[in-house]
Amino acid sequence: MIGRGRWLAIYMYFRPRDEDMTLFDTMNDADARHLTKGVVISASGVTKQFGSGTRALDGIDLDIADGDFVAVVGPSGCGKSTLLRMAAGLERPTDGSVALATDSVGFIFQEPTLLPWRSVRANVELCAEIGRLPRSERRARAQRAIDAVGLRGFEAQLPRMLSGGMKMRVSLARTLTSEPKVMLLDEPFGALDEMTRLDMQTELQRLYAERRFTGMFITHSVSEAVFLANRVIVMSARPGRIVADLQIDFPYPRDPDLRYDAHFVEYVAEITETLRGAR
Repeated sequence: MIGRGRWLAIYMYFRPRDEDMTLFDTMNDADARHLTKGVVISASGVTKQFGSGTRALDGIDLDIADGDFVAVVGPSGCGKSTLLRMAAGLERPTDGSVALATDSVGFIFQEPTLLPWRSVRANVELCAEIGRLPRSERRARAQRAIDAVGLRGFEAQLPRMLSGGMKMRVSLARTLTSEPKVMLLDEPFGALDEMTRLDMQTELQRLYAERRFTGMFITHSVSEAVFLANRVIVMSARPGRIVADLQIDFPYPRDPDLRYDAHFVEYVAEITETLRGAR
């Protein structure tokens, strides 16, 4: 399997059994030829129409540069997650192309997708295990990732013993063991309570500040997008089109109290108004 195969193996376990499972190579096929220097993820003229006739995306042009953290917001059903799945190689556009400059990709799902019979450590080691890293190396990587997300002392716990926020930390740590250059995150904090969600946002942007991976983050929360990203893409209602592309100029790492800053509130208000006009 190509580099994405580590998280794909996890996806295959949890996916609906009637879902087609074809992984498209967004790095090595012809779609990758239009990538320009410094661009890691590129969507060009992308439309998506499903067999039911639903047109999910229309005319998407989006380049994400190396080291950028881009959040995508928009109404429900506007094709945000579909666009992310295209970047992951799980969907093909009907027209246009999506390409990545690397196959070093980590994917974090909406649910933690932990294997219930495996301990925290064993779940975190899973991607490295599938990638056939030597035991000593995967154990070292797993411990670094566990420490990074604040789960030291919980290595032997089973998922049923963990809170929702702790489970999502395990999912994040599992992806970090692969040391991906690109992180694709599909509303990973959407099911968490408000305080845990705020804590996870702080944790994620701290990790981004340390590692500087390229990130694409799907969310319905405007404040979450502004807090995490250095660039926010606003999409219209279905069929999804890009209606705004805003640079967020706060430096990293970001203090939680940034959410009370007047400039932060202005960003949130501007994006919220843009979303209202795009419905």
